[in-house]
Amino acid sequence: MDSWGLITTVLLTCILFLILSLWNHGVKNGKLPPGPIPIPIFGNLLQFDFKNMAATFSELAKKYGSIYTLYFGTQRVVVLHGYNIVKEALIDQGDIFLERGNVPIFEDSIKGQGVVFGRGERWKQNRRFSLMTLRNFGMGKRSIEERVQEEAQCLVEELRKTEGQPNDPTFILGCAPCNVICSILFRDRFNYKDERFLYLMGLLNENFKLFTDPWIQVRSEVSSFRVHLPGKHKKIFKNVEQIRHFILERVKEHQEILDPNNPQDYIDCYLSKMQQEKDNLPPEFDLENLIWTGSDLFVAGTETTSSTLRYGLLLILKHPEVQAKIHEEINRVIGHNRIPSIKDRQDMPYMDAVVHEVQRFIDLIPLNLPHAVNKDIQFQQYIIPKGTNIFPLLSPVLRDSKAFSNPDQFDPQHFLDKNGSFKKSDHFMPFSAGKRACLGEGLARMELFLFFTTILQNFTLKPVGDPNEISIKTNRVGFTNVPPQYQLRFLPRKA
Repeated sequence: MDSWGLITTVLLTCILFLILSLWNHGVKNGKLPPGPIPIPIFGNLLQFDFKNMAATFSELAKKYGSIYTLYFGTQRVVVLHGYNIVKEALIDQGDIFLERGNVPIFEDSIKGQGVVFGRGERWKQNRRFSLMTLRNFGMGKRSIEERVQEEAQCLVEELRKTEGQPNDPTFILGCAPCNVICSILFRDRFNYKDERFLYLMGLLNENFKLFTDPWIQVRSEVSSFRVHLPGKHKKIFKNVEQIRHFILERVKEHQEILDPNNPQDYIDCYLSKMQQEKDNLPPEFDLENLIWTGSDLFVAGTETTSSTLRYGLLLILKHPEVQAKIHEEINRVIGHNRIPSIKDRQDMPYMDAVVHEVQRFIDLIPLNLPHAVNKDIQFQQYIIPKGTNIFPLLSPVLRDSKAFSNPDQFDPQHFLDKNGSFKKSDHFMPFSAGKRACLGEGLARMELFLFFTTILQNFTLKPVGDPNEISIKTNRVGFTNVPPQYQLRFLPRKA
């Protein structure tokens, strides 16, 4: 063995003994939760099934319990598995588990800005502002509900153009929520044939699919080497930059015509807030954070709702008895001519239950986004050091057999009582929980109810081929559950 080989071997051996020593010290002294022994550089990553991350975490929970420690590369992660422990962290001790965990692949470009991956006081201020702006959105002459209703009618017209022929609904179902968030951000909506709109939708779809790629997930966590590794993860950076550039151009347009006394959309409100806070040091509202916050709202407000709609229609297609009950309730409560409103939800427990069950069953973000503790904390019998990444898993909560009698089955009865009334569940956490819960939860819930109801008010969904052969399984199950591609027919319903 030459000298370089000997040096390399000695260094790797030292690193291995150091990691094992630290791991044993943390576990044996009762400081960190238990967990599998990591290996140098990769930590526990090589023990993962990246096509079904949730299953890997569940298997580890059987061995180590509801709280355990892993290493993603050299990064320590504490996993929380199950409703009680997730609630204890995110709700009961939410102020301590408040920070966003480190996701290396996003740190490369976002650097802790925006409302999804932001941190500290700037994040708190921007989240509070964004929540208040969305809740009090009486800008212009239309409420958010009116914008969603308008887009739902545009969606129906686009679906009519398919003339009952088989089609893949991916693009159309992405356009509708994207136009809603565009209307909120910069008061405009796009024609479904607009070339710029088509390009943006392509970027969003590509990135969402890329995040389910197992190798991208490995590269995203091996932070020490990620920058030097070739691969498709670099395409994510390029797509994010294109979306960011699009938002920047819209911000520049708004700056030229801004009337602070008459804001028309979210960007107007943010620019006005920047003027009000310009003398504050350090500034919590600035142009860079507006661009990242706008990008966050644009991406999250489009792709998650789009995927839920797409998966939901597939489940309804798979279960014709569910579609029949929905049609009966729509006929009874709304009829064929009146536009559905959010007030109808209180009189439509079955439709409400279907929407909830779709979100529960598809388990769109099974691992949740990582949190981090903002100080050293004694949590149960362990000590978790400040800055430790926390994975409060959503999948075990949404698939808890104690809360849902048939957790692996699509069954709207999970949200209905014996009298057919809607039944809430504390385990319903598709938007996460606590102070880091999804900023757009209210908007998303409104969109899903109105889009599903409007589509099924106007159409009967018909499969292409034998309905018994419809597959609802996706081949890739990583950080996100992307629905499989499929075709269906939208047959107009007669009044």
